[in-house]
Amino acid sequence: MSKSFFESRNPVFIEEKLQKLGQSGALTNESVNDVMSISGAINKTAILFVILLATSAASYAMPSMFLLIVGIVGGLIAVLVASFKPHTSAIAAPVYAGFEGLALGTISAMYATMLDGIVLQAVSLTFATLISMLVLYKSGLIKVTDKFRSGVMMATGAIFLVYLVSMIGSMFGWNMPYLHQGGMIGIGISVVIIAVAALNLLLDFDNFDKAAQARAPKYMEWFCGLSLMVTLVWLYIEFLRLLSMLNRD
Repeated sequence: MSKSFFESRNPVFIEEKLQKLGQSGALTNESVNDVMSISGAINKTAILFVILLATSAASYAMPSMFLLIVGIVGGLIAVLVASFKPHTSAIAAPVYAGFEGLALGTISAMYATMLDGIVLQAVSLTFATLISMLVLYKSGLIKVTDKFRSGVMMATGAIFLVYLVSMIGSMFGWNMPYLHQGGMIGIGISVVIIAVAALNLLLDFDNFDKAAQARAPKYMEWFCGLSLMVTLVWLYIEFLRLLSMLNRD
């Protein structure tokens, strides 16, 4: 099986959308019930997590290449639709969670056959990273400045470019050196990717705050929740890869 199927992508960047919302001032006179709130976004994220967990469990119980491909394609389409048309997020975000769960369950089952307990370890590391980055963000130890955001987005874009080249190369029987291999270099690359994914969580937290401050439309609760879910899925898969390499070596 091509390892490119185990990659996840996070194309959900909403800084420009939030800036437009803030500059327009179109929502300043709207009812509180019509604008986004942080608590509402957290609730929407929880709903997305439950959906993803349900379909992941089903796919984990009966993993298949069909569910993997359908999940990846369906999830990617849902993310792209929400990215270009955020007002569809109330539909696109749950659809993403459902499809991505199908892919995630199969991927988890495949890794579980290689190493007992790897799924629980990856889940634990993912949530530990989420909590740690949230503490760092809320404490102000790491501030999301424009330079910080630009740097993280550039690093993320570079990683996705490498993923894309690797995926295209795998179609022609060529694998990018070190990206899917063990050894110190492969492990080091995986650690760097995980670090960048973790930093993306800070951008997601900041997006929650900025969207609420900009009095963004209610549908942005789903949109922000979707962005956070994409980052968490990416982080989880990278932890699976790292743990499998550490066990291999």
